[in-house]
Amino acid sequence: MGVVTCDVEITSSVPAARMFEALVLDSDNLIPKIMPRVIESVETLEGDGGVGTVKLVNFGEDSQFKSVKYHVDALDRENFTHSYSIFEGDVLMEIFESITYKIEILANADGGCICKSRSIYNTKGDVQITEEKIKEGKEKTMSMLQAIEAYLRANPDA
Repeated sequence: MGVVTCDVEITSSVPAARMFEALVLDSDNLIPKIMPRVIESVETLEGDGGVGTVKLVNFGEDSQFKSVKYHVDALDRENFTHSYSIFEGDVLMEIFESITYKIEILANADGGCICKSRSIYNTKGDVQITEEKIKEGKEKTMSMLQAIEAYLRANPDA
């Protein structure tokens, strides 16, 4: 098995606690609302949202994928960190054993935050991931973070 790691970081004017709430704690409702053509719905299959929870993501019409299941590996509400692993679904494309995402949101001095996302792709056998696929993954992560930030700025009471 090979491992490929990809890091994305964006700076936002949104406070860290608010970004964490939107990106992690309320993402099941918020992301389908602001990006319905990409993610249609998120369902909790097992658990209460904390560590051990299993969720099903159903993708929207703009996605090449249908669905994915993931497991919440870690959730730290005080330090604004979250980790989850995709273990089933067509997004694994028969080339990945799993994909793990680690999210960390850090407050910065101006009242905003820095959103850090690390994607860890665990490939099957000796499969090699192209730079194009890595770039594609980074762009999807960036677009989701930017969409959440734009929504939060446009809806200060949300």
